[in-house]
Amino acid sequence: MPIVVYNTRTGSKAPLEPIEPGHIKMYVCGITAYDYCHIGHARSALVFDMIVRYLRYRGYRVTFVRNFTDIDDKIIKRAQEQNTTCEELSERFIRLFHEDMARLGVAPPTLEPKATEHVGEIIALIESLIARGLAYQVGNDVYYKVERFAGYGALSGRSLDDMQAGARVSVNENKAHPMDFALWKGSKPGEPTWESPWGPGRPGWHIECSAMSRKYLGDTFDIHGGGKDLVFPHHENEIAQSEGASGRPFVKVWIHHGFVTIKDEKMSKSLGNFLTIREVLEKYSAEVLRLFVFSTHYRNPLDYSESAMNDAAAGLDRLYAALAEISQLPEEGKNGATSAINAKDREKLTALEARFQQAMDNDFNTAQAMAHFFEAVKTMNKVRQALPAAPAEGDLALLRESAATLRQLAAILGLLTEEPATYMAAKKSALLAGLAITEAEIESLIAARNQARKEKDFARADAIRDELLMKQIEIKDSPTGTTWSVKAF
Repeated sequence: MPIVVYNTRTGSKAPLEPIEPGHIKMYVCGITAYDYCHIGHARSALVFDMIVRYLRYRGYRVTFVRNFTDIDDKIIKRAQEQNTTCEELSERFIRLFHEDMARLGVAPPTLEPKATEHVGEIIALIESLIARGLAYQVGNDVYYKVERFAGYGALSGRSLDDMQAGARVSVNENKAHPMDFALWKGSKPGEPTWESPWGPGRPGWHIECSAMSRKYLGDTFDIHGGGKDLVFPHHENEIAQSEGASGRPFVKVWIHHGFVTIKDEKMSKSLGNFLTIREVLEKYSAEVLRLFVFSTHYRNPLDYSESAMNDAAAGLDRLYAALAEISQLPEEGKNGATSAINAKDREKLTALEARFQQAMDNDFNTAQAMAHFFEAVKTMNKVRQALPAAPAEGDLALLRESAATLRQLAAILGLLTEEPATYMAAKKSALLAGLAITEAEIESLIAARNQARKEKDFARADAIRDELLMKQIEIKDSPTGTTWSVKAF
């Protein structure tokens, strides 16, 4: 079955059919490097990391380009405020971005071009737009003439009459139309400048992505992505520039992810609800953040809260706990023994990969894929707990195979990458640190309880269970032995 993807430009889903069979070319707008990255940036990075991983899992070769904006009004202003250069400021925040991505486990893209390294390509693209009558010079500035591009507004579904000047679009009474946007900005005193046919200046914001995507992916490529906030004006303007210059379709599929909100309000510094990636990772692991992000479909709003993050942490623990329990099963079972797994549960486990793929093929529906993970774990736990003292070899093999499949599929979402037993041991140690009992004391009490049960002193065994429970330790008996967990866990 093909992968079906929602295309912002058409407003509908369609099968993903790469221009070059077996090879998908994708461009995603990266950060403007002037500040720490927030959880909205984290969502964008994680969503497209997931998409690339899944496409490669499905057998595609993926060329993934994600740019850096390293010259911009905001960068210039921040550099002046900090009495430093635009180059030093942008390089610092690019370095910090890479640190954040490494902590999140985001794989590097194929290419990470910077705007300042492609001024030559930008100038050449602007020259071609002027030659086609789609751009004009005003002093040392160059503007795109939106009225000359018939398809302007198709991506965002707006008409010129309805449009308002977007962010980063400077107002100039000499513009032919209020919505004309800057391709080249003449330099002001103290700003970084490059020589051009229109005098010293620097690129506008939108033109850089058209120039860099064209250089590395060609005039037409498969997927262009970003947040919904980029649909207008940035991506709308990219289409006008790129298609205006080439006369060819720019992008086959536009993928945009939803906003991150906090208490149903869009995150912003002015509201005091602005959270950086670093602040979130001080409290939660990268995998908890990933599980939180992927529990919601990428096109839907994602509301951040401590409650939601704690739920994600608990869910991650459930997944790891099930895998850790399976890793502790006997290495060998009883050959020829009757299976203890009914047909329905067996089908649930053997169909996990097919169900995961079906969910992901439907516009990368990670929320549904995650539901299949938890359903599989529920079945694994049920099967494991029902195993007899001498389980059938085939039952043990199915549980191990199911656990391995779960980890393989979860890795596409960047989850369950740690060794489950090690994860659980670390979790227990962290929780025990806040309790008045040590792991050695717990094991000693469990041993005493087992001895009491062996001697049929059930009153003593029950008393030990109650003593452990008062100290927040729960114990479970099974044919393979007694296990314990912290009650809060």
